[in-house]
Amino acid sequence: QVQLVESGGGLVQAGGSLRLSCAASEGTLSDYLVGWYRQAPGREREFVAIISWTGGTLYYADSVKGRFTVSRENAKNTVSLQMNSLKPEDTAVYYCGAGRFIGPKGGVEYWGEGTLVTVSS
Repeated sequence: QVQLVESGGGLVQAGGSLRLSCAASEGTLSDYLVGWYRQAPGREREFVAIISWTGGTLYYADSVKGRFTVSRENAKNTVSLQMNSLKPEDTAVYYCGAGRFIGPKGGVEYWGEGTLVTVSS
C-alpha cells in the first residue's frame, strides 16, 4: 500500500512552467508504475504520462508530448512532472496514481488528492 501526496500546482501564464511532485508518505513508490492524470472542469479524468519502475520507460499523451517530462527519484520516493510551454487548455486538477499495471485507460490502485494547475491566457 502507498499514500500519495501531490504538490507544486498554482497559477501560471501561458508559456510558463511548473513542476509537480508526487511523494509517497507511506509505502515504497519504486514498487509501482506511476502515472500523472488530469481532470479539467466538466471533463473526465485523462491520462498525461506514465513512468516505469526504474524510469527507463516513459509514455506520454500526444497533447503533452514534447512539453512535459516525467521523472522519478526512487531514493527520495518521489515522481515529478516538469511542465513547460503551458497552455490554457492544460488547466486542470493533476493527480498522480500508482499501481502494478497502470495504463492510459486505468489500473491505478492508489490516487493522490490532486493539485490544481491554472494557466491564464
